Amino acid sequence: MKSKTIVFVHGMYMNPLCWEQWVDYYGAKGYKCLSPAWPGRDQPIDILRKQHPDPQLGKLTLSRVLEHFTDTIKALDEKPILIGHSMGGLAVQLLLQKNLAGAGIAIDSAPPMGVFTTKWSFLKSNWPHITPFVSQSNPIEMTFERFQYTFVNTLPLAEQRVAYERYVVPESRRVPRESLAARVDFKKPHAPLLLIAGSADNIIPASLNKSNQAKYKASPSITDFKEFAGRTHFIIGQTGWKEVADFVLAWLNDKGV
Repeated sequence: MKSKTIVFVHGMYMNPLCWEQWVDYYGAKGYKCLSPAWPGRDQPIDILRKQHPDPQLGKLTLSRVLEHFTDTIKALDEKPILIGHSMGGLAVQLLLQKNLAGAGIAIDSAPPMGVFTTKWSFLKSNWPHITPFVSQSNPIEMTFERFQYTFVNTLPLAEQRVAYERYVVPESRRVPRESLAARVDFKKPHAPLLLIAGSADNIIPASLNKSNQAKYKASPSITDFKEFAGRTHFIIGQTGWKEVADFVLAWLNDKGV
């Protein structure tokens, strides 16, 4: 029986509003859509920014985020479809191997342990939050200039500014550092998984997503890959997001989920 529940998982430096267009779009198609905030993110963006540096945010870990979403999923009446972006994409991969979902879509997924690239844009984009020269207890703020390079590098300036003011919040350094040791059992059977990449993504290059998919070759389960030309890391919100959303729906229908 097809699932009619979708749980969206936002990524680092984002709040749940980043899914607002997808929630409305899929909701109009009959899906029950949930976009929970990461622990501590269920506050207005101006409050989250004013609290920086928030010592409580500095304690947030990837494990805590996964626990939060595990509790949310287990409280549902059916196994949902999981759609995650960036670190939320890695969360989808980790939750999927726990048999918690009917299908998973990982968009611009942060890489699990064993998936790596030496591409300069990846190293430049990720170094600020994984550097060992700053205490992991100190939260990090995303400047507009850094957001321009890592998330919205090809977008017009006005669109960059709108996205920054509406969605970007400070982040815990513990989340990305823990992700470096996040283990995915690539041989384990899992529900259908779709990895999506943008060709113009600086922080998670498309080639990294492709390498992520290749790791699943030993699994008997479906693991597909789709690259969208010209899309940045903000693929879920930039012009053309609906094409990505429609591709996901078509893929789910094709897989009978």
